[in-house]
Amino acid sequence: MGKPTGFMEWGRQPPERRPVRDRVGDYRELYQRWPEAAAKEQGSRCMDCAVPFCHTGCPLGNVIPEFNHYVYLGDWEGALRTLLSTNNFPEFTGRICPAPCEASCVLSINSDPVTIEYIEKEIADRGFEQGWIKAEPPSKRTGKRVAVVGSGPAGLAVAQQINRAGHQVTVLERAHSIGGLLALGIPDFKLDKEVLKRRLDLMEEEGIVFQTGVDVGVNYTVERLLNEYDAVCLACGSTQARELDVPGRDLEGVHLAMEYLTQQNKAISGEEAALDDRLTAEGKRVVILGGGDTGADCLGTAHRQGAEIVHQYELLAEPPDERPVDNPWPQWPMVLRSSPAHEEGGVRDYGILTKSFSGSEGKLERLHAVRVEWKQPENGGRPAMTEVAGSDFVVETELVLLAMGFLHPEHDGMLTQLGVELDGRGNVKVDANRMSSVPGVFAAGDAARGQSLVVWAIAEGRETAREIDLYLMGETNLPRSLSD
Repeated sequence: MGKPTGFMEWGRQPPERRPVRDRVGDYRELYQRWPEAAAKEQGSRCMDCAVPFCHTGCPLGNVIPEFNHYVYLGDWEGALRTLLSTNNFPEFTGRICPAPCEASCVLSINSDPVTIEYIEKEIADRGFEQGWIKAEPPSKRTGKRVAVVGSGPAGLAVAQQINRAGHQVTVLERAHSIGGLLALGIPDFKLDKEVLKRRLDLMEEEGIVFQTGVDVGVNYTVERLLNEYDAVCLACGSTQARELDVPGRDLEGVHLAMEYLTQQNKAISGEEAALDDRLTAEGKRVVILGGGDTGADCLGTAHRQGAEIVHQYELLAEPPDERPVDNPWPQWPMVLRSSPAHEEGGVRDYGILTKSFSGSEGKLERLHAVRVEWKQPENGGRPAMTEVAGSDFVVETELVLLAMGFLHPEHDGMLTQLGVELDGRGNVKVDANRMSSVPGVFAAGDAARGQSLVVWAIAEGRETAREIDLYLMGETNLPRSLSD
């Protein structure tokens, strides 16, 4: 695929990022546009590798060598057709996916992988610019009505696929913005909300109905949900955040990460409530607890708000720079990763256990912590954590953001009232056909899988749509997920 010798002639070269001094002053996207010649060079690096492990690395089963080859040839429309055959929203995954496909690229055995994610973004953006991506309403309707509860990436994928099958789809969203974490959780510097809006506009043209401010189980009864629709898909996400039960948690200044990120996104969009009572890092000493993507999003946001200093602490040990021997290709590499936010400043540290918070007059002033070590038991099993004697320390801080992940979907309200069975982790339990214990009620994405990647949400949304269509019609032409 591509140019037979391309991987030997060209190194990995992603699109350039905007200079740090420029980008920390606004919320515009980080990456500059790729010159076409550079994109073609990168597409040429895709090898004739015989067995393209990138297919299995991608939950969507994207046909990666083919669209890379089209890009190398300059056939952008052909590349787009190939990409859209498996991925509903490449403009999202091309921006915010951690690219498991690249980790399983054959080149990454002993070199740098193909820039698959950035190529995907470039194909999608050109598709919109050239008008190749446009509304595709179904030619006929079946008369069946389907409700999708939740408008994140899983819900949007379900809605678009079900609509293509001819069913009338209504998306019910409890927030006042459509998009779930795409709209409220991911900062604009990673995903400009105009990118989301242009897709939502097309979906409305296709006949999908979006209703905001609808909280099923609160202001919209589950009885109405079951009575008015022929099938229901729960795509409500995994929104129950992991808490930190330590003394001082109730002090003013200790907040969940998603509360912080959501306020900032609302403020950018002009919501008056967010502007009037805004949670900000401006001029503050900030501590972020959690070293994942959400923590990095908080870090980049704090820089843009003008934080005095930001510490990002992770409970686990610092990952190695290179793969350990027990983590061979094509497994996901357990190595140290840095996001663009880490280029912008801040202090990262690992093996840190928060013991308590303290302050005065109900306001946060200090974080108390200790260093920990992780040791692998001789007989195997999970690593054991031990505190390092005498390593206690205190950090002066006015704002702590808890970015420690999510446990499962919220149980109170809709799930309890529906009476759906939950699995051992508190997620909606589904069978092989993606249906819950309640007939006609399906689940997709994080609500059933647990906290995961956007690409997994889209893949599961596509698969669930297929099962819903099969349930309603007894047959289906919707594609099965190629990752199965």
